[in-house]
Amino acid sequence: MPEFSNLGPSRLPKTHKISIAGVAALGAAALALTVLPGTGESGTAAAAAEPAAFSATVASTRTLSESVTKQHVTADKQAQVAAKAKAAADAKAKAEAEAKKRDAAAAASRSAARKPVYANNLDGWIRQSLDIMKSKGIPGSYEGLHRNIMRESTGNPMAINGWDINAINGVPSKGLLQVIQPTFNAYHVPGTSWNIYDPVANITAAANYAADKYGSMDNVNSAY
Repeated sequence: MPEFSNLGPSRLPKTHKISIAGVAALGAAALALTVLPGTGESGTAAAAAEPAAFSATVASTRTLSESVTKQHVTADKQAQVAAKAKAAADAKAKAEAEAKKRDAAAAASRSAARKPVYANNLDGWIRQSLDIMKSKGIPGSYEGLHRNIMRESTGNPMAINGWDINAINGVPSKGLLQVIQPTFNAYHVPGTSWNIYDPVANITAAANYAADKYGSMDNVNSAY
């Protein structure tokens, strides 16, 4: 029998106790690295899975961030394009409005340039009356108007006949072509003065009356 058989089963040498404790510690460590409680997964696999999962999360976050950034960039570009388009449209509208104003001013200027200037004398009054008569379709010539004016008033726009039958009846003939007030009112031409002594209004109303009664002032050679 060996010498330590007498020591009994419960008394191991110190060296054996240390060896058994070391083996137990190593086994526990191996178990901890090998199996996770309740999962059956190895510690090494779990440890490897954690960094992989973290990397996937980081990658997903990076992708989302890049997507949001791209969306912002796209939105900014669209806003810039829209702003440029609006600015261009506003500039075009402004240019068109200014062009219309210039055209209107030019047209007004041309119209003013074309508008005749009449002398404030018998010649000018007759010529202005003829232009109005032409625009209203009233016949008559310069010669016919001038001839009758000289016979009726000698060219005095303030002339009044105080002795003929009209004067006796209380409605004397007045003006260049010696028109009575009722006739002037009835044959007044729109656009002229309502003053019977106004030379142009008097001539035009008388020419309108003569056109109605005689076909034209040209056909009148005496009192009418």
